[in-house]
Amino acid sequence: MPAQPAIKNALISVSNKLGLTEFARGLVEAGVTLYSTGGTRKHLESEGLPVNDVSQYTGFPEMMDGRLKTLHPKIFGGILCRHDREDDMQGIAEHGIEPFALVVVNLYPFEDTIARPGVELPQAIEQIDIGGPSLVRAAAKNFAFTTIACDPAQYADILEAVQTSGGTDVALRQRLAGEAFAHTALYDRAIADYFSSQSQAEAEDFPETWAPAYRRKATLRYGENPHQKAAVYVHPRESGTSLVSARQLNGKELSYNNLLDLDSALAIARGLPDAAVSVVKHNNPCGAASAEKVADACRLAMDGDPASAYGSVIGINRVVDKATAEYLSTPGLFVEAIAAPDFEPEALEILKTRPKWKSNVRLMAVGELVGIRPQWQTRWIEGGLLVQNTDFVTDDSEDWKSVTDAPVDDATLAELRFAWELCRFVKSNAIVLCKDRALVGAGAGQMSRVDSVQISIDKAGERSHNSVLASDAFFPFPDSIHQAAAAGVKALIQPGGSIRDQEVIDACNEHSLPMIFTGVRHFKH
Repeated sequence: MPAQPAIKNALISVSNKLGLTEFARGLVEAGVTLYSTGGTRKHLESEGLPVNDVSQYTGFPEMMDGRLKTLHPKIFGGILCRHDREDDMQGIAEHGIEPFALVVVNLYPFEDTIARPGVELPQAIEQIDIGGPSLVRAAAKNFAFTTIACDPAQYADILEAVQTSGGTDVALRQRLAGEAFAHTALYDRAIADYFSSQSQAEAEDFPETWAPAYRRKATLRYGENPHQKAAVYVHPRESGTSLVSARQLNGKELSYNNLLDLDSALAIARGLPDAAVSVVKHNNPCGAASAEKVADACRLAMDGDPASAYGSVIGINRVVDKATAEYLSTPGLFVEAIAAPDFEPEALEILKTRPKWKSNVRLMAVGELVGIRPQWQTRWIEGGLLVQNTDFVTDDSEDWKSVTDAPVDDATLAELRFAWELCRFVKSNAIVLCKDRALVGAGAGQMSRVDSVQISIDKAGERSHNSVLASDAFFPFPDSIHQAAAAGVKALIQPGGSIRDQEVIDACNEHSLPMIFTGVRHFKH
């Protein structure tokens, strides 16, 4: 690879001016001549820096409200010239073209624009950069001789190299070129996705291609097991509340499993009424409850399955207050991580200083639980990708049907509604027993539904008496009904739809048990 010539000229055209003044001043002090376009040139001049106007250099004015600025042979010739090719260097000399060994460009804020409420198509179109991506790609292609900077985070490394040796080495240039192509790929993907979303037909269906480009946020200690590598990536249009954008206030680095469990815990708490707390172990809720006060919900949730709750993660849909923190600091409790909108200062101090696990517990402040939940859910399989709509739609209880002789009173219906909302978060075959708006027993991930029923009853023990039961899918046989009745369950809710529905209804009538058919299944496979 040919040696890098000294950087004598830099072309600068940026929308994001973070760190630009310091970077440009350092370049000038190192003897670099700056060339720039309208807005960037004015910014640099206002900071007292000498800068050459690109329009004066090319002899061609900016046109069309800035749409046409840098698309000129005197610009691209200076970026693309190969310094070890005599014909290239002779060509730029004949046409009065300055070589640009450093190009500093970032792109119009298209994604920020379309994220604003009420933005219409013409406004979005004007934020589609044309010259910028062309400059970035040209400089990246010619990384053998040209350094490309498309992110303010790259300025420090480049400036240090220029100040130390007058230019950059090939390893840095090649790394920056790769980052540049990733940058333009993300940009083009955002534009393609936006145009796709503007088509009503495609919005209701699946796009022909699926290629959202995610940005790596962090490398994790390991994956599900220590021998697996793992990282976490940010969706290009991440919005609303999520673990990826949360602030970590305390504790060790988050692991792959922590993130999976916290995501489930937060989703569960988010879907439950009033102050709600969910306790998750191995991506299944082992406790969940709603109450008027967060501390009460937390106590009820932890009591759901105390043995399983040891070493669990917790999701809370309210700000964690002092009373909740004091409860969680009770000797004998051990929590790996907590996700909540925020933590009161007193609560944060308690959790960081009182429990034995104080220095290890991950405390994640996710912000107010608002925003759009992810529309799509994806899962890799060998050779391809499965994509589906996420199962976040709240079922309309107006469509539910009472199918048994025993009526369902309002209080029991409220309990069934709570159980039904919780059931969708348990791995299928899923059975939950709930009482007083708290999970008291769960059977998850069994090959037989009757086994899930028995596990939930065993977990609940005496608390199964006067509890309600929710099943994520229909009962194929009436045997589960007899089990539930023997355990003291007072009402059931399930989708219905089995060829033996009548046998199941008859079994409920035999035990004078009310049962609701929702008509909706909530498998979590």
